[in-house]
Amino acid sequence: MGELQRTPLFESYSQYGGKTIDFGGWELPVQFSSIKDEHEAVRTKAGLFDVSHMGEILVSGPNSLDFLQNLLTNDISKIKDGQAQYTAMCYPDGGTVDDLLTYRFDEQHYMLVVNASNIEKDFDWMQKHSIDGVELENVSDRYGLLALQGPLAETVLQRLTDENLSDIKPFRFKQDVAVAGHPVLISRTGYTGENGFEIYGSPEATIALWDDILKEGKGDGVIPAGLGARDTLRFEACLALYGQELTKDITPLEAGINFVVKLAKDDFIGKEALAAQKENGVPRKLVGIEMIDKGIPRHGYAVYLGDEKIGEVTTGTQSPSLKKNIGLALISAEHAELGKELEVEIRNKRLKAVTVETPFYKRSN
Repeated sequence: MGELQRTPLFESYSQYGGKTIDFGGWELPVQFSSIKDEHEAVRTKAGLFDVSHMGEILVSGPNSLDFLQNLLTNDISKIKDGQAQYTAMCYPDGGTVDDLLTYRFDEQHYMLVVNASNIEKDFDWMQKHSIDGVELENVSDRYGLLALQGPLAETVLQRLTDENLSDIKPFRFKQDVAVAGHPVLISRTGYTGENGFEIYGSPEATIALWDDILKEGKGDGVIPAGLGARDTLRFEACLALYGQELTKDITPLEAGINFVVKLAKDDFIGKEALAAQKENGVPRKLVGIEMIDKGIPRHGYAVYLGDEKIGEVTTGTQSPSLKKNIGLALISAEHAELGKELEVEIRNKRLKAVTVETPFYKRSN
C-alpha cells in the first residue's frame, strides 16, 4: 500500500474535529461531530461535504459525442449545454466499469465525474476505446469539489453569490459563477436524496469556500459532514455505491438503475449483453430488506431462503431517519417480490428479514 492520497482540504479537517479513515486509498473524514447529527443536519438544514477525491476527466474534440455514445449506456445526445446526466460505463459482458456524471459544456466539450477509487481504471478504459477527433485529459488534480446538501442549501449559498441559484434546475449547472469572490462551476446535483449543490473550483477556491460556507451557514445550523453520513444518506435514498450495489460483476439492470441504460440507441459497449439480460429477465435483483429479528445487515452478509443462499447484502445499517435496521440485498430475481420473508446471516446466526419497498426515504418537497 502506498501513501494515502489527500484532498486540498486535508489541513482544514482537524479544526472542525474531523476523524479520518482510509477510504479507497484516500485519507478522508468519516465524521466531524457524529454521523447521526450530520445525517440529521442534511435532512433538516444542510451539511457541507468535501468530495474533492472524485475524479474529473475532460473529453473534447469534434467526435466527442460519438465517442461518449459508444462508451456510456445513457443517451448522451439528449443532454443540452449546461446539463448533467447520470450514466454508467460497462464492460462488454454488461458488468459495470463505473457509474458517473456527464457534464456537457458544448457539443465538443464534456466533463465526466467519476468515482475516486476508479479514476485510473476509468481513464485507461476510456483511452483504450478512444477514437480520432477526441482528446482525453484527467484533470482531477485541478479541481476541488464541495457538496452543500439539504433543505437550506440554496438559502445559505445564495447569500454568497449574485447568481440566481433558483435558475439552476436539477441536473443543470452554470460555469464561472462567483461565490464569495471565487469563480466556480455550480451544479444542482448530489448524493444524499436532498436538494443541494456541488461546487467545482480550484483547490485554493475550495479551501476558502469550505470556511466561507460554514461561517455563512452557522446560524442556520449548517455543519461539516463526513463519509459516514454521506453513506447513510445515499443509502436511505437508494443511490447506488460503486463497489457495493455496482461492480464489474453487477450490471446496471441488476442494480435497478435501468433508466441509465438506453437500449434504443446505437451500439455501445455492453449493449448486447444488457439487451439479452433485459429480454431474458435479470438473474438477480436489488431489493430493500427490513430486519424482523434484532440485528443489523451489513455489506457482504449472506441472504438465505430456507437452506438456499439466494444472495447477499450490498449495504445495510441502522437507518438514522427511519430508526430501523434496513439493507439493500442483491438476490435471485425469482425471490425478489415485496413482502418475502428471508434470513440474513449475522454473526453465524440466521435472522429474519422481509423485503420492502424502496427507496427507504424520499424527500417530501
